[in-house]
Amino acid sequence: MLIGLAIICSCQKQDSAAEQQLAQRKVELDAREEALAERKSALDERERALAEREKAIANARTIPTSVQGQTPDPAQVKAETDTRIQQLPPEVRALVPDRSRIQAEQAKKNREKQERSAQSQLGPEDLQRQWQRQQDKAKMSAGAFGAKAESAQTGATAPSPSPTPE
Repeated sequence: MLIGLAIICSCQKQDSAAEQQLAQRKVELDAREEALAERKSALDERERALAEREKAIANARTIPTSVQGQTPDPAQVKAETDTRIQQLPPEVRALVPDRSRIQAEQAKKNREKQERSAQSQLGPEDLQRQWQRQQDKAKMSAGAFGAKAESAQTGATAPSPSPTPE
Protein backbone atom coordinates (compact mmCIF):
# COMPACT_ATOMS: atom_id res chain seq x y z
CA MET A 1 0.00 0.00 0.00
CA LEU A 2 2.90 2.28 0.67
CA ILE A 3 4.18 1.77 -2.84
CA GLY A 4 0.79 2.68 -4.30
CA LEU A 5 0.63 5.82 -2.22
CA ALA A 6 4.16 6.82 -3.37
CA ILE A 7 3.16 6.36 -7.02
CA ILE A 8 0.04 8.48 -6.60
CA CYS A 9 1.99 11.26 -4.87
CA SER A 10 4.67 11.28 -7.55
CA CYS A 11 2.02 11.51 -10.28
CA GLN A 12 0.41 14.47 -8.53
CA LYS A 13 3.76 16.25 -8.31
CA GLN A 14 4.33 15.73 -12.04
CA ASP A 15 0.83 16.98 -12.80
CA SER A 16 1.33 20.12 -10.69
CA ALA A 17 4.68 20.86 -12.44
CA ALA A 18 3.00 20.41 -15.80
CA GLU A 19 0.11 22.65 -14.71
CA GLN A 20 2.57 25.35 -13.59
CA GLN A 21 4.38 25.13 -16.91
CA LEU A 22 1.06 25.29 -18.76
CA ALA A 23 -0.04 28.32 -16.69
CA GLN A 24 3.27 30.07 -17.40
CA ARG A 25 2.90 29.44 -21.15
CA LYS A 26 -0.65 30.73 -21.04
CA VAL A 27 0.49 33.97 -19.35
CA GLU A 28 3.22 34.40 -22.00
CA LEU A 29 0.69 33.78 -24.79
CA ASP A 30 -1.73 36.29 -23.29
CA ALA A 31 1.07 38.89 -23.10
CA ARG A 32 1.99 38.27 -26.75
CA GLU A 33 -1.66 38.55 -27.83
CA GLU A 34 -2.02 41.83 -25.94
CA ALA A 35 1.15 43.26 -27.53
CA LEU A 36 -0.09 42.16 -30.95
CA ALA A 37 -3.46 43.85 -30.34
CA GLU A 38 -1.70 47.09 -29.35
CA ARG A 39 0.45 46.99 -32.49
CA LYS A 40 -2.63 46.38 -34.63
CA SER A 41 -4.50 49.32 -33.09
CA ALA A 42 -1.45 51.58 -33.60
CA LEU A 43 -1.25 50.46 -37.23
CA ASP A 44 -4.97 51.15 -37.73
CA GLU A 45 -4.51 54.62 -36.24
CA ARG A 46 -1.60 55.31 -38.60
CA GLU A 47 -3.65 54.16 -41.58
CA ARG A 48 -6.51 56.49 -40.59
CA ALA A 49 -4.14 59.43 -40.18
CA LEU A 50 -2.53 58.68 -43.54
CA ALA A 51 -5.93 58.45 -45.25
CA GLU A 52 -6.97 61.80 -43.73
CA ARG A 53 -3.72 63.39 -44.83
CA GLU A 54 -4.08 62.08 -48.38
CA LYS A 55 -7.65 63.35 -48.46
CA ALA A 56 -6.53 66.79 -47.28
CA ILE A 57 -3.80 66.91 -49.92
CA ALA A 58 -6.25 65.86 -52.62
CA ASN A 59 -8.69 68.57 -51.51
CA ALA A 60 -5.94 71.18 -51.56
CA ARG A 61 -4.91 70.23 -55.10
CA THR A 62 -8.37 70.40 -56.62
CA ILE A 63 -9.48 73.66 -58.14
CA PRO A 64 -12.79 74.97 -56.85
CA THR A 65 -15.56 74.64 -59.45
CA SER A 66 -16.33 78.36 -59.25
CA VAL A 67 -12.78 79.17 -60.43
CA GLN A 68 -12.35 76.48 -63.10
CA GLY A 69 -12.14 77.79 -66.64
CA GLN A 70 -11.81 81.42 -65.57
CA THR A 71 -8.73 83.50 -66.19
CA PRO A 72 -8.23 86.53 -63.97
CA ASP A 73 -8.56 89.93 -65.63
CA PRO A 74 -5.10 91.58 -65.53
CA ALA A 75 -6.60 95.01 -64.91
CA GLN A 76 -8.64 93.68 -62.00
CA VAL A 77 -5.61 91.92 -60.53
CA LYS A 78 -3.55 95.13 -60.86
CA ALA A 79 -6.30 97.17 -59.22
CA GLU A 80 -6.57 94.73 -56.31
CA THR A 81 -2.80 94.75 -55.87
CA ASP A 82 -2.69 98.55 -55.92
CA THR A 83 -5.46 98.83 -53.32
CA ARG A 84 -3.69 96.34 -51.06
CA ILE A 85 -0.44 98.29 -51.41
CA GLN A 86 -2.25 101.54 -50.56
CA GLN A 87 -3.58 99.94 -47.36
CA LEU A 88 -0.04 99.26 -46.14
CA PRO A 89 1.67 101.66 -43.75
CA PRO A 90 3.93 104.26 -45.47
CA GLU A 91 7.19 102.72 -44.20
CA VAL A 92 6.20 99.32 -45.63
CA ARG A 93 4.89 100.89 -48.84
CA ALA A 94 8.32 102.48 -49.37
CA LEU A 95 9.84 98.98 -49.48
CA VAL A 96 7.56 97.88 -52.34
CA PRO A 97 9.39 98.41 -55.66
CA ASP A 98 7.77 100.65 -58.28
CA ARG A 99 6.33 98.48 -61.05
CA SER A 100 6.99 101.02 -63.86
CA ARG A 101 10.65 101.37 -62.81
CA ILE A 102 11.10 97.62 -62.79
CA GLN A 103 9.51 97.31 -66.23
CA ALA A 104 11.76 100.09 -67.57
CA GLU A 105 14.84 98.31 -66.21
CA GLN A 106 13.71 95.05 -67.77
CA ALA A 107 13.09 96.76 -71.12
CA LYS A 108 16.58 98.30 -70.95
CA LYS A 109 18.13 94.89 -70.21
CA ASN A 110 16.20 93.37 -73.12
CA ARG A 111 17.41 96.09 -75.50
CA GLU A 112 21.00 95.58 -74.37
CA LYS A 113 20.66 91.85 -74.82
CA GLN A 114 19.26 92.34 -78.33
CA GLU A 115 22.09 94.69 -79.20
CA ARG A 116 24.66 92.16 -77.99
CA SER A 117 23.03 89.38 -79.97
CA ALA A 118 22.87 91.64 -83.05
CA GLN A 119 26.56 92.45 -82.66
CA SER A 120 27.44 88.79 -82.38
CA GLN A 121 25.61 88.20 -85.67
CA LEU A 122 27.47 90.92 -87.56
CA GLY A 123 29.49 89.93 -90.60
CA PRO A 124 33.19 90.75 -91.05
CA GLU A 125 32.47 93.95 -93.03
CA ASP A 126 30.08 95.20 -90.35
CA LEU A 127 32.61 94.47 -87.64
CA GLN A 128 35.27 96.34 -89.62
CA ARG A 129 32.97 99.41 -89.98
CA GLN A 130 32.10 99.30 -86.29
CA TRP A 131 35.77 99.09 -85.34
CA GLN A 132 36.58 102.01 -87.67
CA ARG A 133 33.81 104.15 -86.09
CA GLN A 134 35.19 103.45 -82.63
CA GLN A 135 38.67 104.40 -83.80
CA ASP A 136 37.34 107.65 -85.27
CA LYS A 137 35.58 108.48 -82.01
CA ALA A 138 38.74 107.81 -80.06
CA LYS A 139 40.77 110.09 -82.36
CA MET A 140 38.18 112.86 -82.08
CA SER A 141 38.09 112.69 -78.29
CA ALA A 142 41.90 112.63 -78.19
CA GLY A 143 42.00 115.63 -80.53
CA ALA A 144 39.48 117.51 -78.42
CA PHE A 145 41.46 116.73 -75.31
CA GLY A 146 44.65 117.99 -76.98
CA ALA A 147 42.92 121.18 -78.18
CA LYS A 148 41.58 121.87 -74.69
CA ALA A 149 45.02 121.32 -73.21
CA GLU A 150 46.57 123.78 -75.69
CA SER A 151 43.86 126.37 -75.07
CA ALA A 152 44.32 126.03 -71.33
CA GLN A 153 48.02 126.73 -71.78
CA THR A 154 47.47 129.67 -74.11
CA GLY A 155 44.34 130.93 -72.38
CA ALA A 156 42.22 130.78 -75.54
CA THR A 157 39.10 128.68 -75.83
CA ALA A 158 38.81 126.34 -78.78
CA PRO A 159 35.45 125.01 -79.90
CA SER A 160 35.08 121.34 -79.13
CA PRO A 161 34.14 119.07 -82.04
CA SER A 162 30.57 117.81 -82.00
CA PRO A 163 30.15 114.03 -81.78
CA THR A 164 28.97 112.35 -84.96
CA PRO A 165 25.75 110.35 -84.71
CA GLU A 166 25.92 106.68 -85.51
